[in-house]
Order: sequence, then structure tokens, then C-alpha cells
Amino acid sequence: MKDGAMKDSAMKDGATQLDLRPGQSTELLKELHILTREGRINQDSRRKLKQVLHLYQFIEKLLAQLPQAPEGPTLADHGAGKSYLGFILYDLYFKDLGAGRIYGIETRAELVERSQALAARLGFERMSFLNVSAADASGLDTLPQRFDVVTALHACDTATDDAIAFGLRKQAQHMVLVPCCQAEVAACLRRDKALSLSRTPLAELWRHPLHTRELGSQLTNVLRCLYLEARGYQVTVTELVGWEHSLKNELILATHTGHRKRAASDRLRSLLAEFGLQGLEPLRYPDL
Repeated sequence: MKDGAMKDSAMKDGATQLDLRPGQSTELLKELHILTREGRINQDSRRKLKQVLHLYQFIEKLLAQLPQAPEGPTLADHGAGKSYLGFILYDLYFKDLGAGRIYGIETRAELVERSQALAARLGFERMSFLNVSAADASGLDTLPQRFDVVTALHACDTATDDAIAFGLRKQAQHMVLVPCCQAEVAACLRRDKALSLSRTPLAELWRHPLHTRELGSQLTNVLRCLYLEARGYQVTVTELVGWEHSLKNELILATHTGHRKRAASDRLRSLLAEFGLQGLEPLRYPDL
């Protein structure tokens, strides 16, 4: 078999293994180093792409539900990293739509520059990348006043909270969040552990360091969901993919209804009091 034919065969094999969608750009996947130049894929890339494509299925449905507008939808992707999610969203949805814009928000300048260059090479002219934190992004005059969709895939620790605050300020219709490395609540639990152990038997749930980390992560996401409900969102929590693909697997989907739930506010405050976390309310859960 000639070299050209062998490369074509390898590309077809790679596409088959990945179960790509019709029209999906293999050139993009090579640029993202998901596929090699010969069209092959390794197991780590397969897991990463499976997560992103699975998340895309959720986001595609939300985008389709938005009211049609000439300017198209606006989407902010927080903690964009190498912008796997943003590029695949553009390739599979925004490109053929001919409207709309994706903003990738990332604190690492080298990744922002790389994404800008890749978008230019591929002709993805309605993608923008900003070297800024999620916390600072909402105050930028260069960004739209409103966003239709806000995403945060594995935005570490409090960056997910900052993405939520951004979505609330920008009146996002939908938020799609896959939290990662939640450490803030665990640190608070750890700091006040001695007092809590003397105050309530519930403190046994976080007496051991491993349990502190796990409970802190669980409690963080519960508080986030209650806050979103208190601020007028309907919330669904599910798995992103099977646990064999990622341990950072919780997917929080929030859709704005405008119906603020008083009960959610009350429960959030009760949980903060029960676990000695009242100091987090003005920082993470303002305007309850």
C-alpha cells in the first residue's frame, strides 16, 4: 500500500474509532492533538474527546432551545484551557449556523495565544479568547451585556463559583458546569474541625482528612445548586460520562426560569450554619 493510501486508511480508522459526527473536522482534531498526523488516537485523547462530545450533546440541545435571533447565540467558556470544548462547539454547531460567537476565558496567556492562532488558521472568525479570570471577566466592557450560555468544564476550585457569578450577572439563560478540585469549603471545615467536633456529632463526617476533602466537594456542589435555585434557575444534576473516563464527573445544568425559590435560600443558610460556613455567604452567595 502506498504512503498516501496508508495515511488515508489510518485517518478512516481513527474516525471510526472516535465515532465522529458527519462533517466533523479531522484537521481540527489533529490541531488539538487528539489525532496524530497519521490519524491515530491514544487512550487519554479518547477519554478527553468522549467527555467533550458528551458535553456537546447537552449544550447542543440548550442552544437549539434559544429564541432565534439574527446575531445568533453568545456562549462564554470559562477555564477554557486549550479550548477543546469551544473549538468543537464551533466546528459542530456555530460554523454551519453562520452566526453567534464563542468567548474562551482563560488565565494562562500562552493557551490564549495558542487558541487565537488556531482559530485564525481554521477560519473560526467568531471565536474570541480573553486572558482574564472568570472573576474579572464580568466587569469587562468588551464583553456583551448578556450571554445565552455559560460553560465551565473542570474550572478548578472557586473558578466554578466565579463562572456562576458571571452567568448571574450576564443573565445567562443556561449554565453548564462540571466542577473540579473544590477546596474552599474543605479548607473551612479543616480549619474549624476541633470546634465542630465538640459542637456536633455531624463533624465525624469530616474528622479524617480524606473525608474532609470528599465532604467538602459534595457540600460545595450542593450549595451551588441551592444558590442557583434561589436565584431563579431550574437545576439538574447528573453524570457527565462513565466513571471509567473521569473522576471529575458531576454535571450541573441550570436553566433560568425567573422563579426564585425562597426555600432554597433558607436551606442554603441552614447548611452554612450547620457546618460553620456562614463566612462564605457574602463571598459566594450574595443576594439570596
